[in-house]
Amino acid sequence: MTNPRRSSSAPPSSVLVVIPTFNERDNLRAVVRRLTAAVPAAHVLIVDDNSPDGTGALADELAETDERLHVLHREAKAGLGAAYVAGFDWALRRGYEAVVEMDADGSHAPEQLATMLETLSARGAGTVLGSRYVPGGRVLNWPWYRSLLSRGGNLYSKWALGVGINDLTGGFRVYRSEVLRGLDMHTVASQGYCFQVDLAMRAVEAGSSVVEVPITFVERESGESKMTGAIVREALFRVTKWGLRRRGGRLLALARRTIVPRRHPRR
Repeated sequence: MTNPRRSSSAPPSSVLVVIPTFNERDNLRAVVRRLTAAVPAAHVLIVDDNSPDGTGALADELAETDERLHVLHREAKAGLGAAYVAGFDWALRRGYEAVVEMDADGSHAPEQLATMLETLSARGAGTVLGSRYVPGGRVLNWPWYRSLLSRGGNLYSKWALGVGINDLTGGFRVYRSEVLRGLDMHTVASQGYCFQVDLAMRAVEAGSSVVEVPITFVERESGESKMTGAIVREALFRVTKWGLRRRGGRLLALARRTIVPRRHPRR
């Protein structure tokens, strides 16, 4: 947990849940139904990347019957990070006070969002991360190699970046709007799960109070995982690069503090 500076302890009066989709037609209806039942006051933005399976059309159909649902159509699949940035921009322009990241595949239980929102207020946090790797958190139905990859990746990222966060790659999160405004999101080039590492690191560097809340992550039952070898390689490369930059910056700052300027004798 990182807590360099506390944010407002006031509960957000308006919450938007951003759900990126690409070929999630089989999962979307159930996720939206569970979400609106679990947190009735929240609004939902479905950001669809022109899914060939008709996910965008289904999202429009659902939005027609519920004023809490909104749909943002994008022309093509451009990556998870770009979809979230588009959703965050949409939320900030409309004045929502808290913005949630959540997957469309059922891996994130909507029923756990209420606890995350309560933590945002009770702990005065700027960012709340749903964490699989703190006491009480767990993962269900993953094969051993997927668990090993995820745990190993998070341990390496935590060590390389020197941040006190146990689940840097998780995609179930709540941000206060003022935190997102200070993260310079449009300079985030990373995609896939590396986007989550990038945004968490930026929140820490910006001084946001970051709190991890245990969640139960469940492997999707239908559809295909978006995890690819390219995403893993990107994450390894970028995390290593960021880690070297952060450590180099700390060493330079230490050197500046310890070097004593040479005093010249008076004439």
